[in-house]
Amino acid sequence: MITHADGVYLYDSEGAKLLDGMAGLWCTQLGYGNDELVEAATTAMKTLPYYNLFFNTSTPSATELAAKIAEKTPGDISRIFFACSGSEAVDSAYKLVKYYWNLKGQPERKQFIAREGGYHGSTTVAASLTGLSGMHPQFDLPLEGIHHVGPMPCYFTNGAGMTEEEFTDKCVKALEDKILEIGPEKVAAFVGEPVLGAGGMRPPPVGYWPKVEALCRKHGILLWADEVICGWGRTGNWFGSQTYGITPDIITMAKGMSSGYMPISAVGLGGDIAETIANSDEEMVHGFTYSGHPVACAVALKNIEILERDGLVGEPAKDRMDYFQTRIQTLEDHPLVGEVRSIGWLGALEIVQNKSTRKIFDSDLNVGFRCREHCFNNGLVMRSVGDTMIICPPLIISKEEIDELVEKARYALDRTLDELGTMEVKIA
Repeated sequence: MITHADGVYLYDSEGAKLLDGMAGLWCTQLGYGNDELVEAATTAMKTLPYYNLFFNTSTPSATELAAKIAEKTPGDISRIFFACSGSEAVDSAYKLVKYYWNLKGQPERKQFIAREGGYHGSTTVAASLTGLSGMHPQFDLPLEGIHHVGPMPCYFTNGAGMTEEEFTDKCVKALEDKILEIGPEKVAAFVGEPVLGAGGMRPPPVGYWPKVEALCRKHGILLWADEVICGWGRTGNWFGSQTYGITPDIITMAKGMSSGYMPISAVGLGGDIAETIANSDEEMVHGFTYSGHPVACAVALKNIEILERDGLVGEPAKDRMDYFQTRIQTLEDHPLVGEVRSIGWLGALEIVQNKSTRKIFDSDLNVGFRCREHCFNNGLVMRSVGDTMIICPPLIISKEEIDELVEKARYALDRTLDELGTMEVKIA
């Protein structure tokens, strides 16, 4: 039972102190207890606690936030639609893509391609786009018209025996094969996270995203970057698309946008989709009661201001970010760790049974979950996705706190190894 928090630390009902190595749920960029965000919310509540964005009205904070998002996003993202969660933003983008192709006189373009291992949310459309098959059977998903393509762009899992460039070509060829199978004239958009998040924190191999963008342009397919996790400094730049040098037509964002202090998300549209929808001669029949909530927008604006002012994104943060990556890389010498992956403020430890052969553990052993429990019992929050341990600290974490995180992670790995030894599980 988490009762309160401060900085990068959480406290539970029993008085235990935990270093939050997951930034809440990939979102608390500024950590906990930031007085400026609290003050921004308080002032906004006293000034204008609520109004909607329907009927040709707006509010100062929503208008200013839209302008700030357009400033920070890559390319020519210029039209912003607000929602409350990443899943709502994804559902909204899905509808906007369909609407765009209707306006363009190409209503046959209604097929969407997403990636195996990708995560896009838990509403009906978002869960359908998600490429984690365990989310589908209970709810009769995915919806018709949504396709998934592999392999997951992770060199450790699928690239053995190939160079990264060769593996990139394999991934891109698989995508083009899927496009040709469906019919290019029927494909509306390709959606992907710049870095796969909940699918195991899997950065793409070298050159992957520029080749994917070129493929989408070749076939006239919209490129949609789901930046709910990667946005707002998580990969070292404001957006993951900038880290990988691409200019999407659509960006969905949430989480770090307000450091999790208020529920808010957005869809950013650029290029022809932005102008086609904005200049339509009919009303777009879509929106939410809390779209662009004035308090949430005020907090998000202050959050972005602090990220800028305190140098938490880009070059000013590079020294600490490099230190984070260097320190977690030291865990690769552990007997259980087959690979350490990192980009920006994201890290992953791939737990394996045999480091030389890359043999993984039997899933029935739940090794990742065992390691996660040892983390919690030793004052560290680190997430397990299968046997991948994921690290995603607040952007304000200090070098001393990074050292503490790595020490606690090593201790949890040691206890996991000891536990497997008592179970007589052979480690090589």
